[in-house]
Amino acid sequence: MLNEVYNRRILELAADIPRLGRLASPDASATAHSRLCGSTVTIDLAMKDGVVTDFAHEVRACALGQASSSIMAGLVVGSTAGELRAVRETMRRMLKENGPVPEGRWAELAVLEPVRDYKPRHASTLLTFDAVVDAVDRIEARDAAGQAAE
Repeated sequence: MLNEVYNRRILELAADIPRLGRLASPDASATAHSRLCGSTVTIDLAMKDGVVTDFAHEVRACALGQASSSIMAGLVVGSTAGELRAVRETMRRMLKENGPVPEGRWAELAVLEPVRDYKPRHASTLLTFDAVVDAVDRIEARDAAGQAAE
């Protein structure tokens, strides 16, 4: 059972996480933490005209949090705010509501589908998505405040 969750592809993704570290001057940073397991993901995000232009992260999480962070890091640059919110919602539904797996360029996230049967692992799997959307929200709020001031 747990062998399905910690399959070879999950372990490969966890062992090879791209974009580790921090950005020198991000537009926003955000941290997501799971109280249940202690996993933490901190992300830095740069955006221009609603599109991610750069990304870095520090991942202190279990193999599932590492694997989802690895996939995020490989796909996030070039993504729009709407796309990132949609993929977070798809992942949440996949894990918590037996929803469909992500499709299109995010289809590799389907490797995390077996996690749905292990509720204590949902939070760590979703950390990267929550942190990224938090950072996007901060950037959009800052930009909206700047436009209102003009």
